[in-house]
Amino acid sequence: MDFAILGLAIVFALAAALYASVGFGGGSTYIALLALSALDYRALPIIALLCNIIVVSGGTLRFQSRGLIDWRRILPILLLSVPAAWLGGRLVVAEGSFMILLGLSLAAAAILLMIEPFIKRAGDITGNGRWTGHRLFAPVTGTAIGFLSGIVGIGGGIFLAPILLLTRWADSRRIAATASLFILVNSIAGLGGQLAKSGLNIGTEAVIAYWPLFLAVLLGGQIGSYLASKALPEIWIRRLTAVLILYVAIRLLWV
Repeated sequence: MDFAILGLAIVFALAAALYASVGFGGGSTYIALLALSALDYRALPIIALLCNIIVVSGGTLRFQSRGLIDWRRILPILLLSVPAAWLGGRLVVAEGSFMILLGLSLAAAAILLMIEPFIKRAGDITGNGRWTGHRLFAPVTGTAIGFLSGIVGIGGGIFLAPILLLTRWADSRRIAATASLFILVNSIAGLGGQLAKSGLNIGTEAVIAYWPLFLAVLLGGQIGSYLASKALPEIWIRRLTAVLILYVAIRLLWV
């Protein structure tokens, strides 16, 4: 086994455990790490989305078993986000443009990770837990995030969760459940679009070459979902992850 891939697998397992412990899939970190490798840029979203699907599947099932997924309220968010994620994945983007868009998306994700605890705290202080926003908010937000997520190869929960917290859409546990489901369905849709665009050959080659990463996130995700993270407080997990993602974003945008 290639030592570089083995090293990536170890980091992916750790990232999956940390992200799963706070309700995310980790796609932004996976694709950030892969972007620093010499891998064909068309395979980056495919690997990252597959890892996302593996990590959030178990978490979504657990959220559902606990009754935290409010399907009636979530469906408007998913209604257009799923086809938008497929279209985003299907969109042909030149390598230079893809890397710029990925860098900007990662920078935005890093900023959101840094400020999300403050957004959550502000919502707890000023909100009454009830949301009365415009009925178009959910489908418009879901569509925009789904389309961007499909293009760059992330699930989009990292963008959705802070927005829902800021608007006091629901309590933090239900928002985590919503983000998990959003990541799952949009990752599947985005992956379908990416495979339709790039063809099965690139996807198959990527899966075969990088199979240890999928095993790593499966194990890491299960550990994170069941045990959560005991080594660091959640806020420090988010900050350290944000620093990593921001570093990669700067690397991508600096060229």
